[in-house]
Amino acid sequence: MLIKAGLLNTLYLATIVSILISNQTVRAEVNTTGNQTPQLSKDVSILAQAPTTEIVQVTGVTANPTEKGVEVILQTTSGEKLQLVNLSQGNAYIVDIPNAQLRLPNGDSFTFTSPKPVEGISEIIVTNLDANTIRVTVTGETGLPVVELFDSDEGLILGVVSATPPQTQATPEQPAAQTEENQEPIELVVTGEQDIYSVPNASTATRTDTPLRDIPQSIQVIPQQVLKDQQVTRILDAVRNVSGVTPQKGYGDATDFYTIRGFNSNRTLRNGFNVRAARGGTSTFTAPSSVERVEVLKGPASVLYGQLEPGGLVNIVTKKPLSDPYYAAEFTAGSYSFYSPSLDISGPLTTDKKLLYRLNASYQNFGSFIDFVNGENLSIVPVVNYQISDRTALTFEYEHSRSNQSFNDGLPIDPISFELPISRNLNNPDDTLDNTTNSLNFTLEHGFNDNIRLRTVFGASFSEGTTLAYRLFNYNPETNEVLRAFRNSPDYENDYSWQTDVIAKFNTGAVKHELLVGFELAFNDNAYNATDSEDSFINVFNPVYDTPIPLALYSFSGKSNSNTIGLYLQDQITLSPNLKLLIGGRYDFARAKSDSNFQFIGEPDSPTSDEFYNEAFSPRVGLVYQPIEPISLYASYSRSFLPNNAKTFSGEIIEPTRGKQLEVGVKADFGRLSTTLAAYEITKTNILTSDRDNPFFSLGVGEVRSRGIELDISGEILPGWNVIASTFINDSVITQDNNLPIGDTLVNAPRRGASLWTTYEIQTGDLQGLGFGLGVFYVGDRQAELPNNLVLPSYVRADASIFYRRDNWRIGLNFKNLSDTRYYESSQNSSLIYPGTPLTVLGTVSVQF
Repeated sequence: MLIKAGLLNTLYLATIVSILISNQTVRAEVNTTGNQTPQLSKDVSILAQAPTTEIVQVTGVTANPTEKGVEVILQTTSGEKLQLVNLSQGNAYIVDIPNAQLRLPNGDSFTFTSPKPVEGISEIIVTNLDANTIRVTVTGETGLPVVELFDSDEGLILGVVSATPPQTQATPEQPAAQTEENQEPIELVVTGEQDIYSVPNASTATRTDTPLRDIPQSIQVIPQQVLKDQQVTRILDAVRNVSGVTPQKGYGDATDFYTIRGFNSNRTLRNGFNVRAARGGTSTFTAPSSVERVEVLKGPASVLYGQLEPGGLVNIVTKKPLSDPYYAAEFTAGSYSFYSPSLDISGPLTTDKKLLYRLNASYQNFGSFIDFVNGENLSIVPVVNYQISDRTALTFEYEHSRSNQSFNDGLPIDPISFELPISRNLNNPDDTLDNTTNSLNFTLEHGFNDNIRLRTVFGASFSEGTTLAYRLFNYNPETNEVLRAFRNSPDYENDYSWQTDVIAKFNTGAVKHELLVGFELAFNDNAYNATDSEDSFINVFNPVYDTPIPLALYSFSGKSNSNTIGLYLQDQITLSPNLKLLIGGRYDFARAKSDSNFQFIGEPDSPTSDEFYNEAFSPRVGLVYQPIEPISLYASYSRSFLPNNAKTFSGEIIEPTRGKQLEVGVKADFGRLSTTLAAYEITKTNILTSDRDNPFFSLGVGEVRSRGIELDISGEILPGWNVIASTFINDSVITQDNNLPIGDTLVNAPRRGASLWTTYEIQTGDLQGLGFGLGVFYVGDRQAELPNNLVLPSYVRADASIFYRRDNWRIGLNFKNLSDTRYYESSQNSSLIYPGTPLTVLGTVSVQF
C-alpha cells in the first residue's frame, strides 16, 4: 500500500493519497508482527500533521482500471493535505482521515469487493466513521497487511504487504520480491478541486465546522470561485447573490452596509472578529483576492456574537496558509480608469512543513461615473501558521488596509434627484476621505485528545480616518439648492477582543454531543473632533464648486468606550443519525461610557457625560430532522440584543432592544448542489422613539416586525455548469412608534428580490477551458426614508462574462450592467441616495503555479 500527498497538476492544488497493495515478501527491516501497529500509528500522526482543522469534503469516489490494477479517486473540495491515522485491528488495515467527511450523491460510503482487489485482500471500504472522520479499511483474507513507513519528496508513503497465512508468514531470510503478474497494486488518489459553488460546511453559525445541512438556521456561503467568476472588486457586490440581503453604500461611498431580512446589519466580521472603519462604517476595504469565502448568517446571532441587530451578519473568511508552494498573480483593468494588480503566494517556510505562510497583496486605483470621484485602495495580508506539535498550532494574521478617495455624499432624498444626471456630484472636487486600518489576530489551537480541544483567539483592530469634505443636508425645492457644511473631522476607532472556546465531544448512551463552552472579552474606544462650517448652498442643476470654504461655525467632539463580557454555552446533540438538536445561550454584561462636547466657535463649552450598563440573555434552540439522506427539515427560535445607550427624561437607562425570530425551513444537499428554503418572522422591540412629553428625550417603546420567505440554490448542475441563485419575499413594517406611521416599511428593505448567476465551462475538445457566465439581479421597490415619502424604483441588472483558461493561465472579460440600466442602489440615513453604476467592463489576466 502506498499513500502519498502532493500536487496533482499545476492548475489545481491537490491532496494525493495512493494505496498500492501487493503480496511482496516483507523487507528484512520490517517487523511482521502485529506489534508494529502502535509505532506506526504514532509515526503517522507525526508525519501527517495538517495545518488546519477545517473539515475537508470528499464529494466523489470512483474506481477506474489502470495498468497497475485499480485507481480509486476521492474528490475533495479543498487543496489541503489530509491527516492519516492508523488504527488497524485483526485482519483489517484501517486508516482514519480526521477533519474530513464523505458527501457522496448516492450515500456516504464506497465499497470495492468484486473482482477481488488483489490476491490476499478481500475488500476496500471508504466510509464516514462520524461527522468529522473518513475511514479507509483494507481487509486481508488471512491476516493483517504489514506496513513499512518512510517519507519522500511526494509526501508520506506507507508500503503495505498483503496478508499471508500465519504459518507461511514472511521472514527476513526470504527473497525481497515475489509479486505475481496478476497481483498489481491499487491506487487511492485524493484530489483537490477548488472550482465549486457549493460549500457544504461553515463555522459562522456554530463556531464549529458544521455541515450546513445540520444547522437549524439559514446560512449562505459565497465561495471564492463566485468572487472570481463575477470579478468582484468590492465585497459589497458579492452579497447580492444571497436572498434577503441588500447592499448599501454609506459615509461618502467609502464604507459597506447591508440590509438583512429588513434590518440594517451593524456588524461585519472578519474571521469572526469585528473590524470597523473609523466614523460610520461597518467594514473597511477588504481585497477580494484575500478572501476564501463570505458567510452570511441570517437571523439573530447574539448567542455567539453578542450585541447584534436581529437580521443577521456577514463574516468574511480570509485565505489560510497552504502546505505546498503556491504562487498566483492577477491584473485587472477596465472602465472608469480602474486597474488592480494582486499577488497571492503561500507555502512552507521549513522543510518539515511545520511553519507555513501566506501573503496576499492588492492595490486598486479607480475612477467613477460620478464627476471628480477617484481613489485608491491598498491591502496587505500576511498569515503565518506554526504547527508546534501534532496537537498544537499557532496562527498569526495581520492586515493593513488603506483607502484614500474622493468623498461622495450622494444625491438628496427628493424626486428631483431622479431628474439629475447620475454623474452629478454635489461635493467639491477636492473633498476627500482617508482611512487606515491595521488589524491582527493570534489563534492558538490545542487538542488535549481526540475529543477535547481548545481554541483561543486574541484580535485587535486600529482604525483612523480624516474627513475633509462637505456634508449634504436639506434640499430646498423652491431654490433647487442643497444645504451644505464643510466638515473637518479626524477620528479613530479601536477594537480589542479575546475569545476562548473549549469544544468537547462525548456520548451519553447512544446520544452524541459536541459541546462548546466559551467566553468573550471585548473592548472598544473611539473618538472624534470635528468642526462644521457656516451654511452654504449648491444648486443641483447648476453646481458651482469654486466658492471659498466658509468659516467654521461650531465644533463637536466626543470620546466613548465600551466593554463587554460574554459567557456562552452550546450543545450540538445527535439524538439519532437523522435527528439533531442545537441548544445554546449567552449572557452578556455590557458597560459603555461617552463624553461629548458641543461648542459654537468663541462660545463656552457644553460638555455632557453618560454611563450605561446592560445585561441580557440570548438563547437559541433548533431541531433538524433528516427523513432521507439529502433532506433536512428544521425549526429554530433565537433572540438578539443591542444596547440603546440612552436614558429617559427621569434618568433611567432604557433597556436594550430585543429581537426574536421563529424560523422553519427545508435544506437539500445533493453533494455538488444544495438548496435552502426558509420562512421566518422577526420581531424587534424596545426601539428608541421620541418622548411626546419631553421631545429631547426618548422612550423604548418602538416595535417593528419582519416576515418573509427565502430560497437559495448553489452548486454544480452538470460537470462544468455552476449556478448560484436566490429569491425572496420580505415584509418589514413598523408596528408601534410614537412618531412614525404604523405600517410604514423599513428603509432599504425591498419586498421582493431575486438573483441568478450561472457559468458554463467546456470540459473536453479543442475548446476545453472556454467558459461563459450570465447573471440577472432583480431588486424590488424600496423606501428611501422614514416616514415613507420617497420610493427607490425597482430594477433589473444583467451581467455577463467570457473566460478561457489553459494550463495555469486564465483570462476573463466581465460586463456588469450589460444593458446600461439606470437604477438607484440605496439610501443613507433617510437623507441621501446613491445611484447604481452604469455599464462597466473589466478584463482580467491571472496565472498560478
